[in-house]
Amino acid sequence: MIYLDYCATTPMSERSLEVFTKASKNFFGNPSSLHDEGSKANSLLEQSRTAIANCINGEASGVYFTGGGSDSNNLAIKSLVKGKKGHIITTSIEHFSVLNTFLQLEEEGFDVTFLDVDREGLVSISKLKDEIKENTILVSIGHANSDIGTIQSIAEIGLFLKQHNILFHSDCVQSFGKIPVDVKALNLDSISLSSHKIYGPKGVGAVYISPHVNWKPIIPNTSHEKGFRAGTVNVPAIASFAEAAIEIVKYQDHEAIRLKKLSQLLLQRLSGKNISYSLVGHSSNRLAHHLSLQIHGIEGQWVMLQLNQKNIAISTGTACKVGEQNASKTMLQLGYIKEAATELIRISMGKQTTEEHIERTAAAIEATVKEFFQ
Repeated sequence: MIYLDYCATTPMSERSLEVFTKASKNFFGNPSSLHDEGSKANSLLEQSRTAIANCINGEASGVYFTGGGSDSNNLAIKSLVKGKKGHIITTSIEHFSVLNTFLQLEEEGFDVTFLDVDREGLVSISKLKDEIKENTILVSIGHANSDIGTIQSIAEIGLFLKQHNILFHSDCVQSFGKIPVDVKALNLDSISLSSHKIYGPKGVGAVYISPHVNWKPIIPNTSHEKGFRAGTVNVPAIASFAEAAIEIVKYQDHEAIRLKKLSQLLLQRLSGKNISYSLVGHSSNRLAHHLSLQIHGIEGQWVMLQLNQKNIAISTGTACKVGEQNASKTMLQLGYIKEAATELIRISMGKQTTEEHIERTAAAIEATVKEFFQ
């Protein structure tokens, strides 16, 4: 099968899988244990922490390992506002793990603003400035959107928030390993990361919170990860995650150029076959490997299922909401009508994607469109 759903998950790299296997055999100890097996595991854990910190130009003491991207978003946001009151801001197109966390905080008494975005999914910095209040304590804006691929102006937003002493968190699950994520250059206090989006194992992620920022544990008296998250840490998965991070960051610039060419090739082929489609999201300020397409007049779910029968795997948006055939929440927020918002398909490429895959996919989409309208 031609796999074109790398935004949903990625296959583990050979190196990541090798590290996971070796660590499972040789570093199985509980890193909190005081005997030698525990010390060995703890040493590997701390090496992994440093590796992740180096990949984001952060400090190792600010890295906390979690159960994945959604877990990271929930923990980061709640830990940053625990014990506080006030106004918090996010956008209307965030991942559900962010939106649902903000909705829960709203129920708990926080004043919450959900910022609208423009037709291409960008946050208006002027509108953000207008929403700031004297008691605004946190803003969370995703670096790159999983549904439409649009990249936000995080550095500029972060500079403004830093000048006003407002904490800034960003969901970097989709951007990490695809574009540079430098917490200092981007003026970020906290970010969320996920392993399985970068060819590492599932069930592990990380939160970075600047050591200069105060946070409080969600569960009191938790001992693991300096109180950030309860439960014995999965050292083999964490080591594998760190290896995947090192590998993807090393080649990210070269890979972005290659994947951009493949994205452009697919769009050229679709246009050449006279397929009526629109690119959803920002035309240029977007992830190189990500294409969100509206095939005019055809539901995205139908296109996805037809391509699946042709041994091509794509999606209709965020994988965390599969099984729901509703219109794309993100497209609705961009101002598309409901009928148009059901026509979204997402094609996301990765390390194993080739020109041949793109040519075959373009031909399969052409055949699918002809089948529908015949």
